Amino acid sequence: MIILGIDPGIATMGYGVVEKLQNGNTVALDYGVVVTPKDESLPVRLAMLEEGLSRILNKYSPQEVAVEELFFTKNITTGIAVAQARGVILLTCTKQCGRLFEYTPMQIKQALTGYGRADKQQMQHVVASILRLKNLPKPDDAADALAVALCHAHTARFGGMFAVENMTRRKGKNTAAAISSFNKENL
Repeated sequence: MIILGIDPGIATMGYGVVEKLQNGNTVALDYGVVVTPKDESLPVRLAMLEEGLSRILNKYSPQEVAVEELFFTKNITTGIAVAQARGVILLTCTKQCGRLFEYTPMQIKQALTGYGRADKQQMQHVVASILRLKNLPKPDDAADALAVALCHAHTARFGGMFAVENMTRRKGKNTAAAISSFNKENL
């Protein structure tokens, strides 16, 4: 199974593509970032994120996508822009993949290290170890995205608990078929 992990951001969106093999091992297929320039308007930056993400989705055709949930405490203005970027990410992934899951930073850390408050260095070392990478994945956003993908690979059997669904969070409502059905009924 191919899994795309995403670390949302407006300036830098990290992505990590992994494949979970039949033997339970997970290998990295690709990782990196989609970067948008600060001097562009927000709508243009959002369009750039959508275009970059669409290329990744088309190239790897993941069966499932895992996205890190937002967590911010200081700058509300930055948080709003990141939330808008996250909206574009969720929409693009839902339309092109349909199998979308969310994890909090603490869930990701817990799944990979057994400790929900692990620091970035610990996470990077664990990600590199699990994926048998020769070097720590860089930049940090890409490493975070690989961690999201690995978290999903290791917890996928509990997927219904983390699926991005409708507002009632009912199981099975995050599929492309459900979206298609919604479009036909409501448009």
